[in-house]
Amino acid sequence: MSLNQVKQTAKEIKAEFLDLKVSNLPGMWHHITLPILSLDSALLKTGVGVDGSSLPGFARIERGDMILIPDTSTAFIDPFYERPTLSMIADIMDAGDKITPYSRNPRRVAADAEKHLSRKRPGLKAVMGPEFEFYVFDKVNFFQGPDHAFYYLDSTEAEWNAEQDNENLAYKIAYKKGYHVAPPMDRTYNLRSQICAMLAEVGVPLKYHHHEVGGGGQHEIEACFASLLKMADQSMLVKYFVKNECFREGKSATFMPKPLFNEPGSGLHVHQYLADDKGSVFYDKKGPARFSRTGLYYIGGLLKHVDSILAFSNPSTNSFKRLVPGFEVPVAGTYSVGNRTACIRIPGYQRDPKMMRFEFRPGDGTMNPYLGYAAMLMAGIDGIVRKIDPGLPLDRNLDEMSKEEFAGIHQLPTSLTKALNALEKDHDYLLQGGVFTEDLLESWTGLKRKEVDEIRIRPTPHEFQMYYDV
Repeated sequence: MSLNQVKQTAKEIKAEFLDLKVSNLPGMWHHITLPILSLDSALLKTGVGVDGSSLPGFARIERGDMILIPDTSTAFIDPFYERPTLSMIADIMDAGDKITPYSRNPRRVAADAEKHLSRKRPGLKAVMGPEFEFYVFDKVNFFQGPDHAFYYLDSTEAEWNAEQDNENLAYKIAYKKGYHVAPPMDRTYNLRSQICAMLAEVGVPLKYHHHEVGGGGQHEIEACFASLLKMADQSMLVKYFVKNECFREGKSATFMPKPLFNEPGSGLHVHQYLADDKGSVFYDKKGPARFSRTGLYYIGGLLKHVDSILAFSNPSTNSFKRLVPGFEVPVAGTYSVGNRTACIRIPGYQRDPKMMRFEFRPGDGTMNPYLGYAAMLMAGIDGIVRKIDPGLPLDRNLDEMSKEEFAGIHQLPTSLTKALNALEKDHDYLLQGGVFTEDLLESWTGLKRKEVDEIRIRPTPHEFQMYYDV
């Protein structure tokens, strides 16, 4: 959308404000709201000054002055503002004698990953299609203090409410029995449809939505495929719309990987492939699993670097409470056809060669999509360039393997610390073409190790149960 088209849209809706949204390094949006009169060519050149040192992972305070430059192609009518408002996603830039791209700007990383692919394999583009899993709760309370700590979550559809249900007339979802349940057990279908319709209105088409396995309010929305940077922008929009529309309806949505003990966790599985003007270049009718050598090398790259990728695709301490056996999640670096315990799954239901793809299953909603998608692509490119053979697919249920068998395959990191250690040892593939920078990686690992320390020093209720009577 050009500046003139954005202006025309603003005129049609009688917009009063312009809202600029920017992602910090961890992947959370910040925003600043301007009068609509600010929407002019000067804004696209000189931007809006902000304090970058106040945004997590960005500049130090002594060089905090930075600039937001909006991208007109991302403009949308924001439905959550009472006064008519037009929103755009912005890039954060270095402010100096000359405005230059900021090394830690996540959108820059995603855009430069696409450019790197174009240089290495001209004519190809990276196509991404994530599945967004999340929980919707009817009540959420949590607190951490020096003398007490707790969390309390509630969902009216969960079976734990069965004996004290005074209003909801039964129809509770049993433990791990929520997959594709129909109304009246599925109580949130209208809300999901509303969210999907709203997303379609702002240019985010979706494949479908449904209730997920978790009986305590777990849901899934799957997006249609799009190029890497566009899908990263759309991923931010999906989370924004889900959280805000649920909040507006008196509910609370979370993409936290493991909010409930011993219940299914929420992932962010990323379907992906490389395509030319004829479609996916991963298809080969005679290849193993009908995959081309290019596709297999791409998979080989991801499996080669998977431990360090998890530092971006699973960047929270909570992420690794989800990656445990028994919940259809990957715990080993393998690939397979149709096997949901594999790290990489080639969907067995694929029928269209033009969309031949695989699904990277470890990731979750704490991922910054700009960095996570870019890291996956960079690993795939490295696999193609170095012709990394992933071997034959392992079509076994990892949850049913013996300890001896399981010990013979590569285990994924079991903590954020181990993933960060892997990133520090294995990141040269990310630095290719200047896509990631040492500066960004240093800031990222510093932020994440601080999060580890924040958890490490705090006692938990279960520790009292285990250790109080020592």
